[in-house]
Amino acid sequence: MLLEEAVKATLFDRGRDGVTPTKAAEDLMPVAEEIEAVIQRFTTAAEGLERAVEGLVRLTCPPDVAEVVVAPLLCELRARHPALRFHLDPGEAVLDLTRREADLALRTARPTRGDLIVIKVATIRWVAAATPSVARQLGPVKRWTDVPWIGFGERLAQLPPARWHTAHVAAEFVARSDSLAVQLPLVNAGLGVALVPSPSLAHYRLVPIELTPKRRADAADWPLNDLFLVTHRALRNVPRVQVVWDALVERFAELTKQWDARPRA
Repeated sequence: MLLEEAVKATLFDRGRDGVTPTKAAEDLMPVAEEIEAVIQRFTTAAEGLERAVEGLVRLTCPPDVAEVVVAPLLCELRARHPALRFHLDPGEAVLDLTRREADLALRTARPTRGDLIVIKVATIRWVAAATPSVARQLGPVKRWTDVPWIGFGERLAQLPPARWHTAHVAAEFVARSDSLAVQLPLVNAGLGVALVPSPSLAHYRLVPIELTPKRRADAADWPLNDLFLVTHRALRNVPRVQVVWDALVERFAELTKQWDARPRA
């Protein structure tokens, strides 16, 4: 309403069905977008003047990556750089780095738009996993239909684990969730078996299920996910962002060597 008073025009019609923009608002929208872009450029330029490793770093990543890899690393970084602060968003929602909704992101899909710097930091292999007691009860799996599966819903049918299920398993799920952060507690509760990123098994005290030779042939193409580290180009050399970027690259390089050295499930 303050803006309407300033421009002396009605910008929104307010009725029982909600708020809708008027023609005046639509006419002003291109100018508003230009102003937003200028403000973003100014903010980016101002941040580029930073010299000390201090301030807030906003990071978004998948929930399991946040718990298994990022949270311990942030504790180490805070010990080395006490003036750093963190906002960690461990969600499936994709925040827009070009609009400065986050400073750094770990993504399972490579971004194709925006003035971003993107590098691949890991390739993650998924395996069918359960609690040790559930795995013992199942024994060597002869038929995928004998497995009480927990998986993703139809909305995320294009994810690698969901595509693997479509290709190999013609069975109902005992539970579905579009959040891996929800699936993991269900597996830990003993409800069933889920495809889980292999680096997360030990952290969540899960084990691969045992397979017969025929089923191991299907498991030869367990789904894979690439993991990408992303930031806006203007932030790459800002000290508070750079130290977190460099630490993530180093940590994933160390972890990849460990993962590659483990026997495959």
